[in-house]
Amino acid sequence: MHNKTHNLLLQWYKINGRHSLPWRITDDPYKIYLSEIMLQQTQVKTVLERFYFPFLKKFPTLLDVAKSDLDDVLKMWEGLGYYTRAKNLHTAARQCQGVLPKNASELLELPGIGRSTAHAVSAFAYKESLPILDANVKRILHRYFAIEQRDEKQLWKAAYELFDAKHPFEYNQAMMDIGSMVCLAKKPLCDVCPFEKGCKGKSNPLKYPQAKIKKIKPVRNRIIVVYTRNGKFALSQRKERFLHGLWGFVQYEAVEKNEAVLLGHVTQHYSHFTLQADVYVCEGDYVNEECEWFAPSEIMNLSLSGADHKVLKLIV
Repeated sequence: MHNKTHNLLLQWYKINGRHSLPWRITDDPYKIYLSEIMLQQTQVKTVLERFYFPFLKKFPTLLDVAKSDLDDVLKMWEGLGYYTRAKNLHTAARQCQGVLPKNASELLELPGIGRSTAHAVSAFAYKESLPILDANVKRILHRYFAIEQRDEKQLWKAAYELFDAKHPFEYNQAMMDIGSMVCLAKKPLCDVCPFEKGCKGKSNPLKYPQAKIKKIKPVRNRIIVVYTRNGKFALSQRKERFLHGLWGFVQYEAVEKNEAVLLGHVTQHYSHFTLQADVYVCEGDYVNEECEWFAPSEIMNLSLSGADHKVLKLIV
C-alpha cells in the first residue's frame, strides 16, 4: 500500500540521513540503549557534544554501570537533567546483570524503557521489525494521516500502517531524521519532504497535531540554608522522584532565620516549575541524621542539581 512512499523515504535517507551518528554505526545494544535514554527530552547536539562519549569512557559496558554506585552514574549525568533516566539506567543495568534482553517484550520489563524505546533498541541492535513512536515520528504521523487528537493508541496503529517492515533500521532512522530536519513543528519544509505526495495534512500542517493547552509554569519559593561547621557543609541526598539521588543543601518551605545570614538568591528553571530560593548561611551544629558533612573539595565530586551548583558558587 505504501511501497512508493517507502521507496521515496529510503532514497531520501540514503542522501540526507545522519549516517555518521555514533549510535548508528554500531550494533552494540548498550551503546544504542544509552543513546535512546539520553535522547529522551534532550537534543542530539547536546548529547553528542557533551555527554555520550564521556559517559562511555567512564562506563564502557552496561556491566560497568551495574557494578558502579548510583552516585558515580549521576555524576556523569550531571547537567543532562531528568535524572530519573540515570537512576532507571542504573537499576536496569543491575536488573539484567549488564546484559540487555534481545527482544522488545523483555526490554519492556526493565525500568525506564517504554514501548518506543524498547522497539528502537530491538530494531537497531537486533534488527527486530518494529516501528518506533518518538516525538518526531508522532508529528509526521499526525500530519501524514491528518490526525488532530493526541491519541497514543491511534498513533501506534498509524505507526504500524505506515511502517516498512522490510527495512526497519533505515525506516525508523529516516523517520527520526525527517521529523528533526524536515517535518518541523513550526516551519515544516513540505516541498522537500518525501511524504509530500501522500500527506493528508500538507495543506495545513500546523493544524496537526492539535495544539497543547499552555500551562503557566508554577513558581516554588524555597529557602536554602547552608549549614557550616569547621570548614565543612551539610548536604543530604534527595529522595523525591524529581532529583532522586542528587546531593543538595538543606531546603525548607519556611524557616526561622534568626541565626542565619543572607548570602544571596538563586533561580533555577526546570521543565515543570521554576525554583526561587533565598540562600542563607548558618554557622554551628546541625542535627539531622540524613545529612553528611563535606569539605568544598569533596562537594565538587558529588552530583548536584543546577540550583545547588549555584549555591556552591555563593560559598566558595
